[in-house]
Amino acid sequence: MRTFARFALWLVVVAWLSPGVAQEAVPARDTIVRAILAESPSEQRDLIVSLAGQGDPAIPVLLEAWRKDSLFLYDAPDGARIPVQLVRAKDSADAQSALRVADGQPLLDATGQPVRLVGADLVAVEHTSALRRAMKSVVDLLDLASPEVEKRIRAVQTLGFAQAADKLPILHKRLAVETEPGVQKVLREAIALIGLKAPTDDAKLAALLELKTLSTLASSDLVKVALKEAQAAQNPVLIDAARSTVRAIEGHRSTVNLLGTLFRGASRGSILLVVALGLAITFGLMGVINMAHGEMIAVGAYTTYVVQNLFGDGLALSPFGKFTINLPGLHATGWAYQSYFLVAIPLSFLAAALVGVALERGVIRFLYRRPLESLLATWGVSLVLQQLFRFIFGANNVQVSSPAFLSGNWTINDILLGWNRVFVIGFAGLIVLGVWLVLTRTSLGLLIRAVMQNRTMASCLGVRSSRVNMLTFGLGSGLAGLAGAFLSQIGNVGPALGQDYIVDCFMTVVVGGVGNIGGTVISAFGIGMTDQALQQILLNPVLGKILVLVAIILFLQWRPAGLFVTRSRSLD
Repeated sequence: MRTFARFALWLVVVAWLSPGVAQEAVPARDTIVRAILAESPSEQRDLIVSLAGQGDPAIPVLLEAWRKDSLFLYDAPDGARIPVQLVRAKDSADAQSALRVADGQPLLDATGQPVRLVGADLVAVEHTSALRRAMKSVVDLLDLASPEVEKRIRAVQTLGFAQAADKLPILHKRLAVETEPGVQKVLREAIALIGLKAPTDDAKLAALLELKTLSTLASSDLVKVALKEAQAAQNPVLIDAARSTVRAIEGHRSTVNLLGTLFRGASRGSILLVVALGLAITFGLMGVINMAHGEMIAVGAYTTYVVQNLFGDGLALSPFGKFTINLPGLHATGWAYQSYFLVAIPLSFLAAALVGVALERGVIRFLYRRPLESLLATWGVSLVLQQLFRFIFGANNVQVSSPAFLSGNWTINDILLGWNRVFVIGFAGLIVLGVWLVLTRTSLGLLIRAVMQNRTMASCLGVRSSRVNMLTFGLGSGLAGLAGAFLSQIGNVGPALGQDYIVDCFMTVVVGGVGNIGGTVISAFGIGMTDQALQQILLNPVLGKILVLVAIILFLQWRPAGLFVTRSRSLD
């Protein structure tokens, strides 16, 4: 059995390595037809292995059909033997559609009509165990020439981790023609991993030095196995080389973990920043302790969920369980559906802003300069809103699927950068810039600053302070809605979504300095990165949050006014 397998693989390698092989110019389907009609098994095997390295997608389909006895020989009326593939479901007479193997087109009769054949009436194309092994060897190598980078990487990794020495010629040949840097690195790693099983110490040493240079995380386990083998053989040279390689890989792992933690901290800090910017306006500038700010986050997240369903098949809501509201969907597909999130972003801001305006007009405007009453009132509003979410959307979390352009990731030197988190970080920067421009470069910003610094004087100068309060509260709530849209791309959406962030956001505003936008930015990223770093070090999210809270308390004991103190007559 092993002799046949090695022989089949040897034929594949010869077909791969031989320059100017005539079969390379022959279409794959023609080669398979010749193999089907060949007289001897050896000729069939030679023709099949000549397909190695070709990227024709018909190869795996036809070879799999051959192995599963779905290829047959049809005797045409003119005496020709035509290889056909029977496809699709059988009809009442057990007949199936027939496709010509030579071109993949339907088999036609003399009148030009498609022919349906019964498999039991035909002769199935035979195959031997040696031929099946040759087919498998060809299929296993197809992805090495795939136009898709990910497929090539997976194929190379499969060969490398198998550590089969007979695959080395194939990998060396592929490395000579590969142009993609990522695939080149994986090829070098695979060649080195196979080299760990080489019969000579020099080859093993060269493989260890190559793996030390690459320092890939995936090679760690096999290098440790090589270290144990060297220790068992009492080979000091290989032991030192293996230990050095393990240290290099572990050092690389530490760097990857550090940078990955910083990236996740930056993404969490960006979300805190967007939420805290709204809180910095409503709490820092207006002096209102809005305990319902977290529910504005949930409003934005649920708005994203509704928009996603409206772009899809629609949504059925059952408010209070009494009646059903059916929202029809657009049944969009492709990029039209994937663009739902671009529509959901402004709508999340608008929905949360409108809820914020309603809250300010209905409750907050009667409680200015009464912090305790505003705290209790908004806490009650938050409970009402949470229950309303449960009545409308249900108590269970709902899933918002990320669009295709936010679902993938970049891998840079083993550091995983999710597109959704990169988007959040970038968009948070735009939001900070937008808020700064609104507050410093627009008439609305001028009025907001005037009212917040001295409400009485602004009113005496003709400023409609009640209207400014309403717009300011709407702006702060809208920013929380944007944060909810971002959070929907990272986790599930539920009625208590905002409660997971409200405490952290209040801490962010207080640590940065009440009413100071710049301090809020620094504080958000500082708290986000510290939280992620402690979770990574302690491997305990709860303990990490406790330590962050203790650190903030100690910091506020030292600087009660936060990082930056905002001075104004009204605050003084």
